Amino acid sequence: MSNQTGNAIFYALLLILPLSALFARRMPLGRVAVMALAWIGIFATGLVIVALVNRNDWLVSGTRELFYGRDQSVVGDEVRIAMARDGHFYARATINGTERTLLIDSGASFTSLSAETAAAASVMIDSTSPEIPIETANGKVMAQPATIGDLRVGGITARDAPVVISAAFGEQNVLGMSFLSRLKSWRVEGKTLILTPAQE
Repeated sequence: MSNQTGNAIFYALLLILPLSALFARRMPLGRVAVMALAWIGIFATGLVIVALVNRNDWLVSGTRELFYGRDQSVVGDEVRIAMARDGHFYARATINGTERTLLIDSGASFTSLSAETAAAASVMIDSTSPEIPIETANGKVMAQPATIGDLRVGGITARDAPVVISAAFGEQNVLGMSFLSRLKSWRVEGKTLILTPAQE
């Protein structure tokens, strides 16, 4: 079963519960219909909001910044990224102009993109190159090599950045050593990751 099918079943069950409770109360049919439509409208509005949040990282980051302060800032040439509540560091980046959030993982050899992110950012897969085996938390998967024309994190820009793409990554995007190795340095001070660009 795909994630989308599972989510659809879950949301359908959530909607059925209040509707079944309405019918169980044996109210006049007209009143039940009005209340049912109201529940459907509320549910649909909630789904739209969730979809917008999932598709727009700027909305998530803006809300987070409002309540918890800035999670990423530029100081001079350096990009400073605050540790997230789960103990990881996440970079807000643009991939060919498309905004996404990437988990920073120094244990990953390659920057990796989900199939959805690659399509949204118009990152073309190199069909002439063989697939590469990639170790993930869920085991080894095969990924297709590609190149990002313009990858930006704060004021740091990497052009023609190598990347691997696979539908097996799910929705996770990772900023790996193929990007970090281009920097002059990167270090953690307290709960802040500091990225220093190489001098051009």
